[in-house]
Amino acid sequence: MRIDKYLWAIRMFKTRSIATEACKKGQVKINSNNIKPAKDIYIGEKITVRKNQINYQLEVLDIPPSRVGAKLVDLYRKDTTPKEVFEHLELLKQSKDYYRQKGVGRPSKKDRRDIEEYQENNNFEN
Repeated sequence: MRIDKYLWAIRMFKTRSIATEACKKGQVKINSNNIKPAKDIYIGEKITVRKNQINYQLEVLDIPPSRVGAKLVDLYRKDTTPKEVFEHLELLKQSKDYYRQKGVGRPSKKDRRDIEEYQENNNFEN
């Protein structure tokens, strides 16, 4: 089975075209070698897939006949990605400040609604 079709079948990518693009960009490696999307995959090979800033390490256990359900994915691949990688990603997410600091800049829509509600409840006039 082709590597792009395999990655699509085990639900690593949503579509085959996305899997093909990932192979062309060098985000998919077999035994640490860059590969083309048409490369055949065999049982026992080690695949590294770079997706969402994580290098997933997979081992091929079996070749699926076609796209499989999410519950059956573990029959066809073994995920050997270290847990430290996921912990590092979680720390990165927590360290980013997605929202502006309170009192800095223009009020957001929610802030404006809260201000208006406060003014109505306390009988302030503009």
